[in-house]
Amino acid sequence: MASKDPIAPSTQAPTPDQLPVWRIGLTGGLVGILCCVGPTALTLLGVISAGTAFAWANDLYDGYAWWFRLAGLAVLVLLVWLSLRKRGQCSVAGMRRRKWRLAGVLGVAVVTYVSLYALTTWLGTFA
Repeated sequence: MASKDPIAPSTQAPTPDQLPVWRIGLTGGLVGILCCVGPTALTLLGVISAGTAFAWANDLYDGYAWWFRLAGLAVLVLLVWLSLRKRGQCSVAGMRRRKWRLAGVLGVAVVTYVSLYALTTWLGTFA
């Protein structure tokens, strides 16, 4: 009889007491880089030209990058708070029990931000 390894990753859906790390992290990272992703998405949809998207992205990134980053962080904090509150874990003790999952949320958000920044910068070379 094989025993389950408690450390092995699970392919099942998260249990009700776990945070949705991927959804929260991806959302926070996407909002943080929306200044570049928004014009890029409009270009890929054919709504605006690549030159216009490049100009918009540069203007938004140069003038408002920190506002977008702060908005991404605010969305991240809000979603974590709502998720913990829904589970009745919104306390210091609840956060301590979930510290590795909270670190995972932050890690996913940072990787999302950096990946999308690299992608949009690379796409900007074609404009």
